[in-house]
Amino acid sequence: MPSNTFRSLRHRNYRLWFFGQGFSLIGTWMQTMAQQVLVYRLTGSAAALGTVSFIGLIPLLPLALWGGSIADRLPKQRVILITQIIMMIQAFLLAALTLTATVQVWHVYVLALLLAAAQAVDMPTRQAFTVEMVEGKEDLTNAIALNSAIFNGARALGPALAGLAVATTGEGMAFALNGLSFVAVILSLLLMRNLPKPDGARRTSSLTGHMAEGARFVAGQQAILVLMSLVAVSAFLSMPYSTLMPVFADRVLGESAQPVVTFLCGGAQPLMHCQSPQALPLGILLTMVGIGAVTGALLVASLPDGARRGRWLTAGNLAFPFLLLAFAASRSFLLSSAVLVLVGISFVWQNSLANTLLQLITPDAVRGRVMSLYTLSFQSAMRLGGLQAGLMADRFGASLAVGLGAAISLAYGLFIAVRFPKVREMA
Repeated sequence: MPSNTFRSLRHRNYRLWFFGQGFSLIGTWMQTMAQQVLVYRLTGSAAALGTVSFIGLIPLLPLALWGGSIADRLPKQRVILITQIIMMIQAFLLAALTLTATVQVWHVYVLALLLAAAQAVDMPTRQAFTVEMVEGKEDLTNAIALNSAIFNGARALGPALAGLAVATTGEGMAFALNGLSFVAVILSLLLMRNLPKPDGARRTSSLTGHMAEGARFVAGQQAILVLMSLVAVSAFLSMPYSTLMPVFADRVLGESAQPVVTFLCGGAQPLMHCQSPQALPLGILLTMVGIGAVTGALLVASLPDGARRGRWLTAGNLAFPFLLLAFAASRSFLLSSAVLVLVGISFVWQNSLANTLLQLITPDAVRGRVMSLYTLSFQSAMRLGGLQAGLMADRFGASLAVGLGAAISLAYGLFIAVRFPKVREMA
């Protein structure tokens, strides 16, 4: 691996964030996977999985722009600290309900709403905070790629640990471990020093005027609009495969996964005692995505300064939906697991590089608001996509739901590659 792959770690504040957030994200992915298992166990419905995803959209619409304005007006460290504490409380509440066997699906819906409200403010602030932790744009591309690496490293490890925790002790332990994991990122934030203070001049306009200023800036930038549209279309049509993973693990690939489950949990001398062995295939599938995503993120982090990031972005835009078509057609657990590694790589090429290019072409003064609009477009499209995919999967099957969405997403990626060739040349 090139020596500059981890160069952002020379910055003390970013180094604290890298390890603190990396540990916390393992817990976050444990909860994500365990919550899918819990909802599917309580309802047996793909639409219910989509409903949990859709609920996250409700606070996102009113809070995302507000969160971006906060990120440009208040100390980002303080804002993120508050949102992380709220998310920690949410995890412990879900753990308590599950461990006491009193949880109902409406509890999950309400707590998903609370989590989404905190994330609506947290995500744009966190993304705009990166440039402050690395003290400028010189190491920004590398830092964003490393953020993706720790996110997806946790995506690889978290579901695997959750699969073990859920299989042996039930979903509640995974939620409790997520709550404890927030201690790491909270400590990392408290230990940071010498962060820049918000520019007082940014507070002169009203809150609504401040948000409108950011929206006008984005509306006048074609490159930003194209990048956001690529991410939004992919999130609506391709990303819902992750929402339907429990359905694939159970109905589509469950039979071919049985030899793996038997090897781990069955026989005269099983490798582990499994309370919920059905969680293992899902954990393995999500882990494969995470392994690929970490690989893709490290490749992006290793790009030289003169690399044409737009070409890598275009490759990810086209490869991601194409590989999902192969995943939707597969009925082999082992083949699907292998394809998901490539899905993870291409997904990071698309999203990490889109995020990087957006921040490189955005002035510091409006970065929080631009990233809030990016977050709004990505998250709202992903959550609406999760709902539509859940409804389609209940009626037509998960494979058709994922395959149709991927095909349309691939067509849009080809359109952008032909209609806006300048995207391929972005550095």
